[in-house]
Amino acid sequence: MIELLYGNTAAPLVIGSYVSGGDIPARLLPNRFNRHTFWCGQSGSGKTYALGVVLEQILIHSALPMVILDPNADFVRLSEPNSHGGQAGAASVIADRDIQILRPGPNGPDSLRVRFRDMSLQSKAAVLRLHPLTDHAEYNELIHLEQTVGIVSPELIVPTLRARESKAAQTLAARIENLRVTEWQVWAAGAKAVTDVLEERPDATVLDLGGFAYPDESLVVALAVLDDLWEKREQRRPILIVIDEAHNLCSAEQNSPLNVAVRERIIQIAAEGRKFGLWLLLSTQRPSRVHPSIISQCDNLALMKMSSPHDLEELATIFGFVPAAMFARSPGFRQGEALFAGGFVPAPTIVTMGARLTHEGGADVGVPMRQP
Repeated sequence: MIELLYGNTAAPLVIGSYVSGGDIPARLLPNRFNRHTFWCGQSGSGKTYALGVVLEQILIHSALPMVILDPNADFVRLSEPNSHGGQAGAASVIADRDIQILRPGPNGPDSLRVRFRDMSLQSKAAVLRLHPLTDHAEYNELIHLEQTVGIVSPELIVPTLRARESKAAQTLAARIENLRVTEWQVWAAGAKAVTDVLEERPDATVLDLGGFAYPDESLVVALAVLDDLWEKREQRRPILIVIDEAHNLCSAEQNSPLNVAVRERIIQIAAEGRKFGLWLLLSTQRPSRVHPSIISQCDNLALMKMSSPHDLEELATIFGFVPAAMFARSPGFRQGEALFAGGFVPAPTIVTMGARLTHEGGADVGVPMRQP
């Protein structure tokens, strides 16, 4: 019966086994990742580990490139095989894929950098917390920044602005200095930027967002990547945009200019990106902290253990095609169990996730014990 449900789908993604029958492989339909996916589960549910299982299968069985916004370094070892008996062959396939891991750090081939001059005017203004009307003089100076300052190294921007006689240039220099923007490690200057890497479309690009000294730097990376993909949307080059801990970037409660700019771009991609091949996979512990207009655009659902009645009620409203009885089982899920529903499965089903083929970057730290 299960085989009939899947039909003649090519290379389905084996992610584990059915809870109702431990010896029957559970699979996802790879061609249905051309819809947005919402993945959620509370802390300790196995959410990140399980997401890794699915991403590995996508790498093995599809040619769909992915970019992973990884705030906790959970996927930085995605290119390192972790053989599990008969799965050694599949792990070696992953090792042959083009997987780029970009991290904060000194300039090098794997450094995570953004080129300020390539950002849109609106995004530059968000970085500097400028409003076109409230801060009209500084904003106008920003419009002409490259003409007046030129392309110089970050540490020279403030002195160059201060050398100008206009009051707006002096005020903009003070703003940049007060925000310490030129001290941010994220700026590419003459080095390769993350958008250059994505233009080459590796099989997977993992962006380790957690190692920056200033919190806004991770937001700048997210904004630069999302803006660049949106700007080039007419090329219709498919890519899966994986955002782990999505509540950090999609929250309706965070209202700094950078937070707003990132959230609004994600909302736009959620609403209009599907037809251009920009497909979201959003993972979070707290669905209630993700902007509802983003979740409502998701057609695929992966739900792991969730004890919050409020979160479950909200999900049941949005994903009305899932039987209420299956939602009701979520608080009782064991670690690694998940409900899958939507386009990427023939029917809503509960699965025990399989083992990872690569190392998990953010595995739990054990409690140290005394030796007897």
